[in-house]
Amino acid sequence: MDTSWIQVFILTFAECVAPAGKTVCQEQQFELQFVTKADCEYALQQIMLVKAGAGNVIVNRQKSGCSPSAVERTTFASREAIIEAYKDTVGWRTPGDSEMRRSVVNKAHSERLADLMPCDETGNVVPCKIGDIIIEDATGDNVEVWKRD
Repeated sequence: MDTSWIQVFILTFAECVAPAGKTVCQEQQFELQFVTKADCEYALQQIMLVKAGAGNVIVNRQKSGCSPSAVERTTFASREAIIEAYKDTVGWRTPGDSEMRRSVVNKAHSERLADLMPCDETGNVVPCKIGDIIIEDATGDNVEVWKRD
């Protein structure tokens, strides 16, 4: 095992969120890492779409975006070497198997997405969809959406 530097893309998302009944928002920021720029930009687009529908969120577009960076990671000489190193690890997924799992998950997600109405048409009664994102409440109750007066 060696270590090497690999390119990643950092999605930084900055927003100001006002709790229900408040007129002052609190700024918050989070970051996600992606292997490809396309995945990063797609995630940013989907998050922006969801946040655009929220009346209590202001997105800071100057601080939000995808930026190239690099991280140091353990690297392996071959696919077989990484399989051997992690084969006994709980939850390990053999490289290549994830593509098959991803296609099954994507198919199930696409089928469910096709059955749902957009949230703006349901009055934010969940489950509903915003773009390719399924919105649902863990309790099964309607979600109260705070609106700006």
